[in-house]
Amino acid sequence: MDVQNSAVALECDAAREVVRCVLCSLVQFRTTNNRCRRCSAGLDLPPVTEIAAGPPPAVEEHVLDVAGAIRSLRRSQGLSQRQLALRMQVPRTYVSKIENDKAKPTISSLQRLAAAMETDVARLLGATGDGGAALDQVRDLVTDTFVRELLPYVSKLAPAQMNQVLNQLRLMAARTKAD
Repeated sequence: MDVQNSAVALECDAAREVVRCVLCSLVQFRTTNNRCRRCSAGLDLPPVTEIAAGPPPAVEEHVLDVAGAIRSLRRSQGLSQRQLALRMQVPRTYVSKIENDKAKPTISSLQRLAAAMETDVARLLGATGDGGAALDQVRDLVTDTFVRELLPYVSKLAPAQMNQVLNQLRLMAARTKAD
């Protein structure tokens, strides 16, 4: 009798659809209200990859060589990686990873880097040698009031939470384009 009951349970589970939430990536059985158990997003939303399939945003037209800019500015100031790390209060290996393009600094890390080198973020990234286009983009980004209000909150988020916010923004932008 136990074997029959477990077989029935398996048949019931096999009939339920397994779905992945496009916002938080939770794999789950489809709920009766078609909402994610973790983030309450609709499970019938189109995948984010379909939304992002259009042309890249204008901000991504120029690829910034962040690693090269930081390395060249550090060397021009005669600082070692260890000295810069001490000024930033981070491990030396973190500075090394940034300079070797193995880690991407967050905006708050860029602000600490700039402060440690006694400059601002726009000048720090302006050392990329692209004729000043990157400098203009960074200056616009850093002076934007919306971005400035987001900075204190974004630096406190975990990577998974940052992805959720980014996916939500993509969905909102796609909805406004469709309207």
